[in-house]
Amino acid sequence: MSIEETRIQSALPSSTPTQHGADHTPTSLQNMLTGLRTILDQTGSYIFTKDMAGRYSYVNQEVQTLFGASYAEIIGRDDSYFFNLELANELALNDRRVLDFGESIEREETNVIISTGETRVYWVIKQPLRNDDGEIIGMCGISTDITERKAMEQALRANEARLAALFSNMTNGFALHEVIRDANGIVIDYRYLDVNPAFEKLTGIAREKWIGHRVKEVLPQMEDYWIKNYAQVVDSGEPSVFENYASGIGSWYLTHSYRSAPEQFAVIIEDVTERKQAMDDLRIAATVFESQVGMIVTDSNSSILRVNQAFSDISGYSAEEAIGQTPHFLSSGQHTADFYAAMWQSINHTGAWQGEIWNRRKGGEVFPEYLTITAVKNAYGMVTNYVATLIDITQRKAAAEKVQYLAFYDPLTALPNRRLLIDRLKHALASSMRSGLQGALLLIDLDNFKTLNDTLGHGLGDLLLQQVGQRLTACVREGDTVARFGGDEYVVMLEDLSEHAVEAAAQAEAVGNKILLALDQPYQLALHEYRNGCSIGVVLFHHHKQSQDELLKQADIAMYQAKKAGRNGLRFFNPEMQASISARVAMESELRKALARQQLQLHYQIQVDDTGRATGAEALIRWLHPEHGLISPAQFIPLAEETSLILPIGQWVLETACAQLKVWQQEAGTRNLVLAVNVSAKQFYQTDFAAQVQTAMQRHAINPALLKLEVTESLFMDHFENAIACMESLRVIGVGFALDDFGTGYSSLQYLKRLPLDQLKIDQSFVRDIVTDKHDRSIVRTIVAMATSMELSVIAEGVETEEQRQHLLNKGCLHYQGYLFGRPLPIEQFEEQLQQHI
Repeated sequence: MSIEETRIQSALPSSTPTQHGADHTPTSLQNMLTGLRTILDQTGSYIFTKDMAGRYSYVNQEVQTLFGASYAEIIGRDDSYFFNLELANELALNDRRVLDFGESIEREETNVIISTGETRVYWVIKQPLRNDDGEIIGMCGISTDITERKAMEQALRANEARLAALFSNMTNGFALHEVIRDANGIVIDYRYLDVNPAFEKLTGIAREKWIGHRVKEVLPQMEDYWIKNYAQVVDSGEPSVFENYASGIGSWYLTHSYRSAPEQFAVIIEDVTERKQAMDDLRIAATVFESQVGMIVTDSNSSILRVNQAFSDISGYSAEEAIGQTPHFLSSGQHTADFYAAMWQSINHTGAWQGEIWNRRKGGEVFPEYLTITAVKNAYGMVTNYVATLIDITQRKAAAEKVQYLAFYDPLTALPNRRLLIDRLKHALASSMRSGLQGALLLIDLDNFKTLNDTLGHGLGDLLLQQVGQRLTACVREGDTVARFGGDEYVVMLEDLSEHAVEAAAQAEAVGNKILLALDQPYQLALHEYRNGCSIGVVLFHHHKQSQDELLKQADIAMYQAKKAGRNGLRFFNPEMQASISARVAMESELRKALARQQLQLHYQIQVDDTGRATGAEALIRWLHPEHGLISPAQFIPLAEETSLILPIGQWVLETACAQLKVWQQEAGTRNLVLAVNVSAKQFYQTDFAAQVQTAMQRHAINPALLKLEVTESLFMDHFENAIACMESLRVIGVGFALDDFGTGYSSLQYLKRLPLDQLKIDQSFVRDIVTDKHDRSIVRTIVAMATSMELSVIAEGVETEEQRQHLLNKGCLHYQGYLFGRPLPIEQFEEQLQQHI
């Protein structure tokens, strides 16, 4: 077999002959390869294979002709032998993508200078060759000469260019459209496919704003009538000629329309606006000049066409100066874009607008006028003109402004009053939301103003108030607000401070200190020199988080804190403190209702001995709020302690625990369970606490030995002797006591030996790391040894793992409580759990 045949054979699937039962003889293989070569040579395409080094391993006759070389001269050589270096490198890079990464290059146009010196264009496809194991052993490629096809494409483009030139140089506007139908096949809109330059010029709208857009996107005011007209042209195939007014453009057009293709139509337009203008002038004149007030007539684009003499008398502009401009040239600059947007929304929807507006006369004077704008429509219902009437209301406005001033300004100091301050504060909060910048309110109260009024009289008091206002105004920036809040109180509002609270506070404090210094200077009141300080409360505002009333209330709180601190000072409101106070007040109110509404529950956590048998449980209070769900005692017990709500809550816990013990006493499996109840210091030191406990036990007829009261070391810090007496009175009837959290407080062995205790509880802080911390192990060992010597039992709380329990057992602790045995559970779930430990 020749080298060539071997290479061709390697490109063929080795399993093919076997699968088809073919002959494996050299002669049959030779015949098959010869036939394959004949087919490949006659395809008209350039077919080749390459080995892993990028060298040609097979080429058909077309490739040999292309290279101007024989088969033997090509095989074993790479592209650098046949092409210039730049092209050879480019082809080699593409080959490596196929050979190294197994990529398939489906499309690759390549310009090649062939042996005749001619440049040809080829379309190349390259694929990796793999053996039976899927390994890449080379690549194959097929290339097609597309030079003639490319030449035809260029000729087509040249022809298109000639047609485009004709399209572009038409003097009339031309536009091509496709119709858009709804689900029922009715034409509801149409889309622009192309427009020529003349169309752009006649409409005044750039080509890119037309192409691909629906007509109602470009001209929202386009009437449905015209859409129906074009739909009829497309559906019937009959051309149409008519005049139409483009309201979004403001011009009249003579329009020829015809169907150009299925679902498409073309229009040719001619601007006839000037011809129609003469006809419209007669109709406009009859409407406009009957009025004796100022009149303006514009076209649909708001360009002024006519004004009357009354307009010139009011504005100072002659007709020649006004015509051709838009009414905007009268603008005073005092109205926002939103104002004008709302005006035109009304005109477009209702055909009219009226209201007060500020304009500017020719001499520069800004004046108020009452303006009415009316849209004038043609027979088709399209707006062709706008007529405006205007009345000078300067005198009427001046009288209204005087009333407005008295409503918003303090007549004594000429400062903004409380009403105007609230309004400005509202806008400042919104501005802070947009800008992200902080603001500040400074509430200033004169320290001894009442004394001045009482001793020197109200006349001098008013004089002082005026001078205070002047000094405050001098202390702030031009854009800041100084308001008289009432009596001897003023408010300074600072806007656009730093976005950072610390920096904003420093800026506000600097202004506050400046005010303190300014107001502390002597006042000359008639023949009297008087000194009067002030107290300032400051609150920052940011991102519209508080209402105006809340901010003023917070500033007032801060001001009274300043007075309380010694007057002539400044204090900032602490939002965290206020939030805490508000939350505390709300929770206290809810907690007071919780008992009456039966929202409190007892959960029970099992206690076991070293065999795993249940010896009792600890009763732990929980608050099941209807809105907030289960609330941890860590949140409400401290509040209950502070407000004395702990007393009725503690009594409820005691009663509920005794009632549960009564239930357990009825059953053989639970009659010996001991129930531990936590007692607070405030509850314990009630004079009748022992009596309360005895009454509860008697009411429920329980065995006192089954009730264990848990107390903490802090309970004994005060009234130690009274504590012992109370405990003794209960212990004598059988009630047990456990010392909770032992070792975490201020334990004194001298006091400990005198307490009538039954049990010490090893705190979970010593249990948590007992496996890894030798110090915790030593402490536990010491507590157990001490308890043993004092004939006290020991229970460890917070036991969560078997390793912890084993260490405790090794140290002599035989009773446990923790998640290893069970979490605190409602009574129903607890009793189910209890069955596993009885």
